[in-house]
Amino acid sequence: MSISHAPPGSPEPDISEIDQNEAAPSQAAHSEAYPPEATDTGTTPTSPVDLEPIVPASSRRTRVPRWLRRTTGPVLLLALWQLLSGTGVLTAGVLASPGRIAQVAGDLIADGSLASAMTTSLQRVAGGLLLGALIGTGLALVSGLFRIGEDIVDAPVQMLRTVPFVGLIPLFIIWFGIGEAPKIAIITLGVTFPLYLNVYAGIRGVDSQLIEAGESLGLSRWGLVRHVILPGALPGAMTGLRYSLGIAWLALVFAEQVNADSGIGFLMVQARDFLRTDVIVVCLIVYAFLGLLADFIVRSLERLLLQWRPTFTGR
Repeated sequence: MSISHAPPGSPEPDISEIDQNEAAPSQAAHSEAYPPEATDTGTTPTSPVDLEPIVPASSRRTRVPRWLRRTTGPVLLLALWQLLSGTGVLTAGVLASPGRIAQVAGDLIADGSLASAMTTSLQRVAGGLLLGALIGTGLALVSGLFRIGEDIVDAPVQMLRTVPFVGLIPLFIIWFGIGEAPKIAIITLGVTFPLYLNVYAGIRGVDSQLIEAGESLGLSRWGLVRHVILPGALPGAMTGLRYSLGIAWLALVFAEQVNADSGIGFLMVQARDFLRTDVIVVCLIVYAFLGLLADFIVRSLERLLLQWRPTFTGR
């Protein structure tokens, strides 16, 4: 609807001409702002924009093999050690050079004494680790799954945990004699408590909403334990196993230096009596490599059992 301001009797203007004249400038402006080749969906622009893919900064860095990066630190440490020994800063009486240690290690391997000592030590660690894992995991299950079990078990375990297991060596010698039993008992005691604490924390750390979801799906108590609680506590159990292995080797050092006639610790005691720092360092290196091997086995087991849990692996 339009209102005309023309005087009466004058002819009416042609509305179609006015609309076309007013629309012409706007169409021209639109055509200048948006050329036909750019607005036509059937054609491509005359000057397309080249898009560059976004590459993360971590992937733009030079990729160095991880095994090379992990061996850089030990190699530099050995080089510094050899340099100090060669310049006389470290004398043979204080610390033997890496070359001397390598020679002594070759002699111990050649006469079979190092292999025999490693076999004996591994048997002791395996026995103590097995007993400690059974006792610690069993107590954690009783204490973590049942409130009455927590009331009965947790307090005595926490009291015994604060007692240094090295201080119990005289009692173990009195109770079990000077054979293999006290040595395995020391390792067992050192392994039990880290496993207990981590498995117990893993069980109590399971999300309660998962428990409610399992109950709503009709799982029995054993079904909840098997399908919800134990898988949820498995990461904590693996962490406790790694801690326990480290303490097992530490306990072995103390156990084999008390009334031992074989093992790596026995070689260290003999070397101490004759001031053989080269043999002592060889035994310490063997302890370190055995501990590293055990930790590698546990980490491989973690990757196998915890495939369902994606975690951050570092950049």
